[in-house]
Amino acid sequence: MAERFFNNAGPTEPADHYCIDPLRRIRVHEVEGLIAARRYFVPHAPRQTGKTTCLLALMRHLNQQGLYRCAYANVEDAQAARGDYERGIRIVAEKIASGARWMSGDTWPDDHLHRILDDTSAGSALNELLSYWSQADPRPLVLMLDEIDSLVGDTLISVLRQVRAGYPQRPQAFPQSIIVCGVRDVRDYRIVSSGNDVITGGSVYNVQARSLRLGDFTEDEVRELPLQHTAETGQRWTEEALAEMWRLTLGRPCLVNALANEITSEMPEGRERGRAIGLDSVTEGRERLILRRDVHIDQLADKLKEDRVRRVIQPILSSADPGEWASEEDVQYVMDLGLVRRGPNGPEIANPIYREVLPRFLTSVAQDYIAAIVPTAPFVRSDGRLDLGKLLEAFQQFFRENSEAWVKRFEYHEAGPQLLLQAFLQRIVNGGGRVDREYGLGRMRTDLMVAWKHPGGEQRAVIEAKVVRRSREASIAVGLRQTREYMDRCGTSDAHLILFDTRPNVTWEERIFREEREGVVIWGM
Repeated sequence: MAERFFNNAGPTEPADHYCIDPLRRIRVHEVEGLIAARRYFVPHAPRQTGKTTCLLALMRHLNQQGLYRCAYANVEDAQAARGDYERGIRIVAEKIASGARWMSGDTWPDDHLHRILDDTSAGSALNELLSYWSQADPRPLVLMLDEIDSLVGDTLISVLRQVRAGYPQRPQAFPQSIIVCGVRDVRDYRIVSSGNDVITGGSVYNVQARSLRLGDFTEDEVRELPLQHTAETGQRWTEEALAEMWRLTLGRPCLVNALANEITSEMPEGRERGRAIGLDSVTEGRERLILRRDVHIDQLADKLKEDRVRRVIQPILSSADPGEWASEEDVQYVMDLGLVRRGPNGPEIANPIYREVLPRFLTSVAQDYIAAIVPTAPFVRSDGRLDLGKLLEAFQQFFRENSEAWVKRFEYHEAGPQLLLQAFLQRIVNGGGRVDREYGLGRMRTDLMVAWKHPGGEQRAVIEAKVVRRSREASIAVGLRQTREYMDRCGTSDAHLILFDTRPNVTWEERIFREEREGVVIWGM
């Protein structure tokens, strides 16, 4: 029997992939209760969280029971129709027929599809198809429509309205239950029709009884997945490695699988099944994953260009006051994308890996520029250690000469000073170390930990970055306390506090300074 592997693309197949029971994840008994009660409901979750895997497992489970006929269709192809709803409805109907045939062995829709499409207008063809199909067998029909939110404009409006129109006829002449699945809850959709009217999903599809959000893995499930690999291959994971897997991913399924696959299949040392997987392997796997920017990471990063995403993410990156956050509608949208989660002070980046990806993506051009003009070598001492004082002195001069131009170039210009610092550090330590980041709404500072490998081990230093809000001395007093707290958490005595003074009436001569207090080097900029 071939060795199973960690799935990092497409639906999970239990015969091929290590997996958490999808029926357990979707809470099958709760779902069965909704179906028995003839409810229409909406499971939703960020991309690559396991929605399709759960739907397919549920379809097989229901068909094996024999109480229902269950069919699945992915309607994403109809996105290409955009405003041409007649073409869009035809594609949706064809995908339903194809899904029923190939996945459930039900050929009725395929046998009658073209007659219905030819004899009926697009505005009612889907309704007619589902109505006649439901009457073709005494067993009630359950239909799953996946990727529903990929549809655009009038096509989406027509699909939802035709489903709503048939709702009173269930279960004899319409599906007993329709499960509409996507990234977001249908009620949150703001659909632009061909007439440029904005229509909310709730007004079009007001028959849904429940909205179910598919959750991330729990900490126990993050441990369970790698331990399946251990049970089948004998390759052991240390407790430190398992704990780090949880800390880095916070249970996001795509990240857990991608990171485990990177370690066990892509890294040469990880392919040696007799070698235990330790903390260093997880750290290296994380870096490789971020640098390669897998498809889902690229898709998320690309969302940063949207205005409603920017309105949420920019205050988080700049560690702004909670009063500066965006509207609740924007926050919910970015949460549905999987970029943020609820934190004690408001929305925060969903997990440490995304916390690394976002600033790197936003500063990639600046990093390339810095790498071309600022070499790493001058900041490495003869013993291999990093001279952080010399490095920050160089950044201080770089910031004075370049900040005005670069901050304006950043799409997230309000977080520009913090982003420029991170870009500078990232390019200098690349290859010899890493930068760990902590930031978020209401923190009023950005915490950075620089870890640098040298022949004697690992050097750690903390950098606290703050924007001067009212007075320099008040910012220093608060910053010193925060820096010492961060020093204790990171276990290092090498600490630096950077103050970005962006007040318009302060000259560069007043901004630029360097002093040391209470064992912390303070840099003014």
